[in-house]
Amino acid sequence: MKGYDYSQDGVYFITVCIQNHIEWFGNIKNEKMVLNKCGGIVEKQWAWLGDQYPYVVLDEHVVMPNHFHGIISILGNGRMDGCVVGNGRDRSLQKIKPLPELIGAFKTTSSKLIHGIGALQFHWQKSFYDHVIRSEKSLQAIREYVVNNSMKWDMDIENVRNCGMDNVAYYDSIIKA
Repeated sequence: MKGYDYSQDGVYFITVCIQNHIEWFGNIKNEKMVLNKCGGIVEKQWAWLGDQYPYVVLDEHVVMPNHFHGIISILGNGRMDGCVVGNGRDRSLQKIKPLPELIGAFKTTSSKLIHGIGALQFHWQKSFYDHVIRSEKSLQAIREYVVNNSMKWDMDIENVRNCGMDNVAYYDSIIKA
């Protein structure tokens, strides 16, 4: 969102897609996502993001065959429970990374690990989709969408068999709760 400070406290819904909608992360079986090695790396690196940055709180997420959905919060503007962020290793003055930098770190670290297992052709799409979640009602609707995503794979706009749909309009229709 133009002019928005993505380092401020907030809750965000993000979608990150694989270049050319190639299904690198596994497949859907019986409406459940079955991760392969690459998908496992993505899952692990999402958790890493929450461990690496103490002001980041991760909510619902799902690794899909060719994309990733997650809900991420930036909390405390560098302060948690009234204390400056830190872990005893002099990261107490750690600068709050805005959402694009956090997602950049997620994409970069997961790409390096995926390339490290020999999948050199793997690439994320440039950029990512984001939505600022502004209400509890919207948060609940997005959580439900994320949790149930694999059950709706046959209709998913990221499913290569359904390409050509307007992704932004589709996501906007989901989050306007």
